[in-house]
Amino acid sequence: MSTSPTLDSITLEILFNALRSVTDETYIALMRSAYSTNIKERRDHSTAICDVRGGLIVQAENSLPIHLASMIGLMKCLLLKYPLNEIEDGDLFIANDPHVAGGTHLPDVNMAMPVFSEGEIIAFVCNIAHHADIGGMAPGSMAGGMSEIYQEGLRIPVLKLFRKGELQQDLLDLILLNVRLPEERRGDYYAQIASCRLGARRLAEITGTYGNDVVRVAFKDIVVRTERRMRAAIATIPDGEYIFEDVMDDDGLGAIDIPIKLRIEKAGDQIHFDFTGTSPQVLGNINLTDNATQASVCYSLKALVDPDIPNNQGVLDVCKITTEKGTLLDCVAPATVAARANTCQRVADIIIGALADALPDAAVGASNGANVTAVFSGIDPNTGVGYLYLETLGGGFGGRNDRDGTDGVQVHITNTSNLPVEAIEMEYPLLVESYGFVEDSGGAGEFRGGMGLRRVISTVGHTCDFNGAGERFRNQPWGIFGGAPGASGHFQHVAVEGAAVQLEIKPAGIRVGPGEKIVVETPGAGGYGKPSKRDPQHVEEDRRSEKFSAAYLAEYYGGGD
Repeated sequence: MSTSPTLDSITLEILFNALRSVTDETYIALMRSAYSTNIKERRDHSTAICDVRGGLIVQAENSLPIHLASMIGLMKCLLLKYPLNEIEDGDLFIANDPHVAGGTHLPDVNMAMPVFSEGEIIAFVCNIAHHADIGGMAPGSMAGGMSEIYQEGLRIPVLKLFRKGELQQDLLDLILLNVRLPEERRGDYYAQIASCRLGARRLAEITGTYGNDVVRVAFKDIVVRTERRMRAAIATIPDGEYIFEDVMDDDGLGAIDIPIKLRIEKAGDQIHFDFTGTSPQVLGNINLTDNATQASVCYSLKALVDPDIPNNQGVLDVCKITTEKGTLLDCVAPATVAARANTCQRVADIIIGALADALPDAAVGASNGANVTAVFSGIDPNTGVGYLYLETLGGGFGGRNDRDGTDGVQVHITNTSNLPVEAIEMEYPLLVESYGFVEDSGGAGEFRGGMGLRRVISTVGHTCDFNGAGERFRNQPWGIFGGAPGASGHFQHVAVEGAAVQLEIKPAGIRVGPGEKIVVETPGAGGYGKPSKRDPQHVEEDRRSEKFSAAYLAEYYGGGD
């Protein structure tokens, strides 16, 4: 009778870092192999290793917190559809659908590959990449105005893209037929495939060195120690009930100020997040599946109590979450979900707001609360070939207890990059006329909120279509402990002669002629503490930075409380 080996702490740490090196290497390989700027420049992708039960063991250091939900969701659906004895060496799975395949929105395409060792499956290597287009009624598959999932793009259930190492060409042909730039998509899919294969090889090397039994025990111990550490961190939160609520600006189809309500109950090392009373799901595409809500909650709690805890199943297992089916945070088909990241950002703000009094040294003012999406698409006049430029732009990060918020960054559940001007102008027939911070956009405080971004883009020698999705355009990101709110964002369409038209929060199908401009201004962030407490030296630095007007500085730091 065999017994499982026991790992000492040093061997466990060596194995944990070996596994993490696999995910980090596959993350970089995917980034460097991809065709689209959204992956190779903005790094909108993640990689991970899961065990044979679908539990998350290791996620790459630079992976996106929101992708945690999609990869776990894929594995759950994969194992329900395919028992382990029906999975063969060389199989590779693909999926994206939020309602039947565990995804969170259609542009995020998941892949997973089994890793065999000594004739049995030891783990799965997974990745996810946000494709700049997945078909549907609007270029970029992210525009407002979509009222059901069928309009958002191609829905892929869990399928075998490879069977025993053989590409299912007819399936790939079907997928590519439904997208606007098939060659770019093909390149990104091949990058994901290569990343999976690399991960499988590297993990096989580890099992070859240590053996299957040792690796399995390492998987278990990694999760157990993470859960213990997470529970210890939760125990530091004062026991009690914490309540907070906020609203989404709109859904792009008529609903405005859409409420999200939260009650947190904390006792010992147990914590319960109850979203009862949140709005029913809406027509517009800001709904969340329950796994996206789970990822947002787990990220937020970890960020508040112990940011260095690794992302794995141990974090997921400690959070009890209550949602109601058919609501904004637990939608059902055929709900639209393309802009779900904006709602995830609001969930993060709400959790931080709820726990701010309990954890004042960890809390921050409301951040930009959005993944402001800008999509330009048309025909390149130089090549006659279609193009599609998609970006989500950063904004302000909230002021903290000991420092100002960061300017112009992605926040909370995303950590992608802002696309460099050079990359935009090199790859697309567009001109970036200006790029900088929005004056006065950081909320005043003892520690001010971060600044929003302003990008002005014009077309070069052609007419294109623009669509976008904003949040915190109607409701400003709030400050905490007396801090002022950050500025809201907006979109503008500027004619050649200079007349500017304010666009909707989630504009779709805007025709932009030669020389016309689109102005994107992203929200700032809320401040921390009363402005009257700001160090005069920091006020002088604000003045010299030219990020703030004289009127702003006089209003908030002119001597009043």
